[in-house]
Amino acid sequence: MRVVHQASPWRSLFNEHGRFNTVALDAPLQHLFSKLSSPQSSIADAYAWQPSLVETLIHYDLPAWRISQVISDHNAWLYRRAIAQSLDELQAQGWGTPPVNYCVLMLGSAARYESLLGPDQDNALIIDDYPDHRHVEIDGYFQALGERFTQRLDEAGIPLCRGHVMARWPMWRKRISEWHAQLEIWSADRRVKRVQQTNILLDFAPVAGNSALAEQLGLSIASILPKASLFMDEMAALLDQLPVALDRFGRIASSPHLDAPHDHAVNLKHQGLMPLISAARLLCVRHGLREIATRERLIRLSHVENVLPRTQSDLLLAVFERLQQRLLDQQRINKSAGQAADGWVDLRRLREDERLLLKFDLQQIRAFVQRAKSG
Repeated sequence: MRVVHQASPWRSLFNEHGRFNTVALDAPLQHLFSKLSSPQSSIADAYAWQPSLVETLIHYDLPAWRISQVISDHNAWLYRRAIAQSLDELQAQGWGTPPVNYCVLMLGSAARYESLLGPDQDNALIIDDYPDHRHVEIDGYFQALGERFTQRLDEAGIPLCRGHVMARWPMWRKRISEWHAQLEIWSADRRVKRVQQTNILLDFAPVAGNSALAEQLGLSIASILPKASLFMDEMAALLDQLPVALDRFGRIASSPHLDAPHDHAVNLKHQGLMPLISAARLLCVRHGLREIATRERLIRLSHVENVLPRTQSDLLLAVFERLQQRLLDQQRINKSAGQAADGWVDLRRLREDERLLLKFDLQQIRAFVQRAKSG
C-alpha cells in the first residue's frame, strides 16, 4: 500500500485577498489536537493517535528528524500522564505522596528525542538519598510507582522492555549516591555486560520529578567515565558489534544474524543509525561532553579541536537525517499495511540514485566509527 500525500497546507497561507489564512493553515493540527487533548481521552487513545499526528506533520512537509522530536515530545507527555495517574492511585490507596525527591528518566531514543514509530519502554528512576533504615518503606513506594506507570504505558501500546530496562526493577531504580557508586563499579574494568549497561544509561533525559537529580547523574558520568581507560577501550571495542550494512566489497547488505524478513531488507536501525549514534556517544563521553541528542553531539564535537572537523560534522548530520527519513517512510508504509514499525527498510522501494546515496551514507558512517574507535 502506498502512503497518500495530500496537498501541502502551506499553499493555503494566503487567501484570495492576499491576507494570512491562518484558519486554513492550522486546521489539520486543530482537528487532531482537539482529540489528543480531550480530558476524556485515555493514554491508549492518545498513543493510538500518534500515526495520525505523524501523517499531519508530513502534511506540513516536516523532515523526519523534526518529526522524531515531536513524537518524542508526545511520548514524554504520555510518560508524565502515566506517572501522574500512578501517583494519584498511590495516594488513593493510602501510600501517600512521594517520601523523598525523585526523578524518572527516559532512556535510549526517547531521551535523545529521536523516537520514530513503534518504540518500547526504556526508563530508570533516581531517588534522593535517604537513611538505610528507611529502605523498605521508601524503595517500596518507588517500586510501586515504577510498576504502575510502566504497566499503564504497556497497556496504552508502548510495550514493556524485553531487556527489563525499566524503573520497576532494582537495577534501574537507585538512590543518587547508589547511581554514582554503580558507575564506578561498571567502569572499573572492561567487562562487556557492564559497558553495555552503562551505554544504556548514558542516553537519559528527565521526564518527571526533580530534574536536579538528573543533573547530578550527568556530573557523575562526566567525572568518572572519561578517566576509566579500560572501560573506554571496551566501549570502543563494542562498536564492532554494530557492523554497518556493507559487505566486504562495499555493497549494501544486512548482517545474516539479524534474520531479515526477505532478501531485499536491510536493518537501517541496527546497521546504520545505531553505529552512528554509538560512535557519537563514545566521542562525547571520551571528551567529557554532556550532550545527549545525536544531532547536538555531532555539532558539539565539531567545536572540539582535532576531533571532528566542521565539514565532517555537517556531512554526518545530513547522513543522520536521511537515515531517519528512510526509516520513517518505511514505518509509515508498514503501519498503513497493518505491519510492525521496525528498523527494516525494503531496498526495492529505492530508486537507483537513492541506493547510491544510501551506500554513500553507510560508507560515511563506517569511516566515522573507525575514527571514534581510534580516538
